Amino acid sequence: MDVADLGPELAARGSGYLLTTASPQVKVVTVDPVLEDAVLRIASPGGGTTRNLADNPALTLVFPPPDHHGYTLLVDGTGVVDGDDVVVTPQTAVLHRPASHATGSRPPGGCGHDCAPVGSTDG
Repeated sequence: MDVADLGPELAARGSGYLLTTASPQVKVVTVDPVLEDAVLRIASPGGGTTRNLADNPALTLVFPPPDHHGYTLLVDGTGVVDGDDVVVTPQTAVLHRPASHATGSRPPGGCGHDCAPVGSTDG
């Protein structure tokens, strides 16, 4: 995945949600990441999030679709704490929507839903 492909997708959406965990409980906070070179910077997501990332750097960002029945942007990656901020290195990103929301045939060989990797021409 080319991180630069995230720019247009992030610009088309508002705030997203950062999911982290270091225990059985998942922490979810609202965020507005900024694309900086090959990473995303999240300003001051809070102490619970930074504590989770100190124990487990794996995270997921979720951005709801801008339109009804549109694609949700899912970004999996790792995060490191930088002062009060979190710097995310994206590893994968996909545009996802349930098959029931698709407007045409589903992509072959996919997950069974209407999904496309970010940067593909399919989504």
